[in-house]
Amino acid sequence: MNNEQKHSGFSLTEILIAVGILAVGMAFIAGVFPAGIYLTTIATERTIAAVAADEAFAKIEIYARDNPAGGINFGAGGVEPNQFKDFNDVLEPGVKIDPCEFAYPSTDTVAEKQYCWSALCRRAGFDPNRLVQVTVFICRKTGLGLRYPKDNLDVPYYDWPMPVKVSVVQGGSANELQISGDKRFINDGCTIVDDATGRIYRVLERYKTPDDRILLDRNWEGTPRDVWVVPPPVGGGRYPCIAVYQKVIRF
Repeated sequence: MNNEQKHSGFSLTEILIAVGILAVGMAFIAGVFPAGIYLTTIATERTIAAVAADEAFAKIEIYARDNPAGGINFGAGGVEPNQFKDFNDVLEPGVKIDPCEFAYPSTDTVAEKQYCWSALCRRAGFDPNRLVQVTVFICRKTGLGLRYPKDNLDVPYYDWPMPVKVSVVQGGSANELQISGDKRFINDGCTIVDDATGRIYRVLERYKTPDDRILLDRNWEGTPRDVWVVPPPVGGGRYPCIAVYQKVIRF
């Protein structure tokens, strides 16, 4: 009669292999969470941007129709259709909108608001058509106490992100531009608007070359001259522009 007991179990090698596989799996799972948080943040901000843009277009129509001039005023003698102007500048001289109206959600104070909008207007036709192409930039304030460049100068500053004009020329190919203006304002991921046509382009990459070329998401149409872009805060930081929307409005 054999009374010897047989014992079975995992060897040290098997345990180490199992732990290694578990560690690799946990590492992959842990890597998914930051990406998920980032994508959730992007989706949330784009949803907010769409709502803020609808509110901005509605306010533009209200303020323009309540304007003493009875709509958009591009100045004596009119303005060529390819000239953009800030929305505040196409109202009657001296008529300015309360800064609180540019914050989202709009309340009596802008001190704690994170989102804001600004608008550029260009004529899409001549009187009596009264068609105006309105381009709205929806931005986030990327930090407390930050200041944003104004008119391509370091001073004075905007308290909120605002679009500024930057000069460009054609680059090496049809979907490339070369920055000839202030080179600090256009980087990877920026959205730019052609001042001559109002077309919107996305900057896919800024090359690390001496000639400051940028790669666009599609071929440039027409002759490049100036573009509108929301620059990062003074001293650098996160790109503040979330989205750009356009609408043709009859006033």
